[in-house]
Amino acid sequence: QVQLVESGGGLVQSGGSLRLSCAPPGSIYTIDAAGWYRQAPGERRELVGTLSSSDIANYVDSVKGRFTISRDNAKKTVFLQMNNLKPEDTAVYYCNLGLKYYNGRREIVVDAWGQGTPVTVSS
Repeated sequence: QVQLVESGGGLVQSGGSLRLSCAPPGSIYTIDAAGWYRQAPGERRELVGTLSSSDIANYVDSVKGRFTISRDNAKKTVFLQMNNLKPEDTAVYYCNLGLKYYNGRREIVVDAWGQGTPVTVSS
């Protein structure tokens, strides 16, 4: 099982910004598609947005115009830029990546998750 490396969470005031990062643990992987999820205390995990293999992004209505998912293929990292944060954005954020790597004989596809990074927005 592949554990992604997440970073960038923290405490920010309402209206502030944070950028979350997510990367696979080794350079053998390439990133296909990506998704960011969040789970607030006492709530179900919900999808925040996705980025397809062709870099088409989609977002849940509550974050449209404020959040942006992007990737840096050279650094093999996916980002979630969060602007104009609101208290209701407070949650643990998880990244989910579709990874590919070659094992010497064939291409392997892996669905991997990050450990979660907490984001707290104060009012």
